Amino acid sequence: MKTLNTIYINGQHLTPHGTEVLTLLHPVSEQPVAQVRLADEEDTRLAIAAAKAAFPQMRLSSREQRMIWLQKLHDALKARESELVETMIEEYGCPTGFAQSTVVRSYTSFLQASDLLKNYPFETQVGTATVVMEPLGVVGLITPWNANYGFIANKLSMVIASGSTAIIKPSELSAQQTALITECLHEAGLPAGVINIVTGLGNVVGAEITRHPDVAKISFTGSTDVGKTIARDGAATMKRVTLELGGKSANVLLDDVDLERAIPLALQVMSWNSGQACIAGTRLLVHENRLEEVKEQILKHLNTLVVGDPRDPQTNIGAAVTARQYQRVQNYIRTGIEEGAELLCGGEGRPAGLTSGYFVKPTVFVNVRNDMTIARQEIFGPVLSVITYRDDAEAVHIANDTVYGLQAYVSGNDAERTASIASQLIAGRVFINGVYDEPLAPFGGFKQSGLGREFGVYGLEAYLEPKAIMGR
Repeated sequence: MKTLNTIYINGQHLTPHGTEVLTLLHPVSEQPVAQVRLADEEDTRLAIAAAKAAFPQMRLSSREQRMIWLQKLHDALKARESELVETMIEEYGCPTGFAQSTVVRSYTSFLQASDLLKNYPFETQVGTATVVMEPLGVVGLITPWNANYGFIANKLSMVIASGSTAIIKPSELSAQQTALITECLHEAGLPAGVINIVTGLGNVVGAEITRHPDVAKISFTGSTDVGKTIARDGAATMKRVTLELGGKSANVLLDDVDLERAIPLALQVMSWNSGQACIAGTRLLVHENRLEEVKEQILKHLNTLVVGDPRDPQTNIGAAVTARQYQRVQNYIRTGIEEGAELLCGGEGRPAGLTSGYFVKPTVFVNVRNDMTIARQEIFGPVLSVITYRDDAEAVHIANDTVYGLQAYVSGNDAERTASIASQLIAGRVFINGVYDEPLAPFGGFKQSGLGREFGVYGLEAYLEPKAIMGR
């Protein structure tokens, strides 16, 4: 069993002052695989002080220097790509393909930030004033377990591009992945104190980052409940916040849709990252006249979802991250049945042939009402709720009848009609007839799916503050 007992502060790997030890279980074998010594408030304050001391130099760094640093960060991660992939599979229990794509997106984010820097106007003339975009200072980056490398790299790339410094609190459930990416970031050779990584509990390390007066901004990805706490507690020191929170994304299939194309896509987007994705399309809205066809197509294409050994090339759904998460999903499935939704496939327990591991059956409910628990709350597992509507207006109403607004999908044969529906959906991103990768497009949510945006110029400016200089 591995022992993880260091944190990274001011360019050094240190033994935490904190003494609490967390044992991590493998999500497939359910056996102990690592023990991680957790940081405490004192460790957090030391990291914040290091980031604060490094900020004056970072603030004055040139555009060209930051681009060099971003290139070095890219190179350091890419050089250890295979190790990063293997460690993610081993710790997280995700399929190989998802781990590979996560690692690629991670190191690519540094190049995307560098490209953005090339022509970004840090200084512009507005009337008689000169407006200068200033870095904020010390930024707290609080990241989740469901794509550890990606969240760290994407957020950190914008911190470096902006000229700020970072203290990163990754999920304690991703300690092995964090240890490896920390080595990579150290090898990139940035000035001491620019990057600090403190693994600890949210109510200890995260809380200290949130309340500390020397932290200027927090970028958080995680649950809506925790995001609300960060927004509330950070307000005491007027922290800037970017919050990427939960989702309950609607996937609207119009009545003229080609189900042979739309249903495989629907199954794909509802089960992304083994269902552990805030962007998953977990509410499938279908016209009532096509419900029977939809059911037939779901059962026909269900075999495209393969649960099991993460290293099997055929597998596209891995294990839930912990026993607690597995049980949470089981409870939601049970609740769906109790509230009267019709179970089309899946259900409680592990898939056939799997006797251990936190594996969830891909589960589809039909005849779901939008007021049912499984249609209202984020399950974070491969569970789909099929909801019928009578016309386009009702489809839009149901899709928007949620406290969330992170992502949405719409499919149909009429381009003008699908575009019209997309324009009416209240979500930070809306995909028409497919899923697409555009790293320059903003990412974030309406309503309780968050505050602010990430990616592209929108993400960079979330780490900058405009200062107007008059009479220059």
